[in-house]
Amino acid sequence: MTRTVARKPVARKPAPVRKAAPVKAAAKPVKKHKKEKRVDVKVKVVRDSFTMPQADYELIAGIKQKALKSGLHVKKSELLRAGLQALSKLTVVQLKRAISGLEKIKTGRPRKD
Repeated sequence: MTRTVARKPVARKPAPVRKAAPVKAAAKPVKKHKKEKRVDVKVKVVRDSFTMPQADYELIAGIKQKALKSGLHVKKSELLRAGLQALSKLTVVQLKRAISGLEKIKTGRPRKD
């Protein structure tokens, strides 16, 4: 004889009620930005020496004083670099005019007497 056992029905838990997300008026689409890799590249600096007339050297000192009066501390190399940036923005004609107006000097180190 086989016996049949009546099983109780399994009581299921009711499904959790999910709240709908609030609807935003005129929602803007979210743009996904790629993560930018920030690579700190060291700029190679070059040490160099050059010769210039005394008048031009004094001109640098005068410009440094002018900058100090306006509250800006500037180094000689920064002035020279700023000058290069300004020269790079000139047209060819303006550059020729600026260079042709310079005093010609001998290159190299002066003799020690």
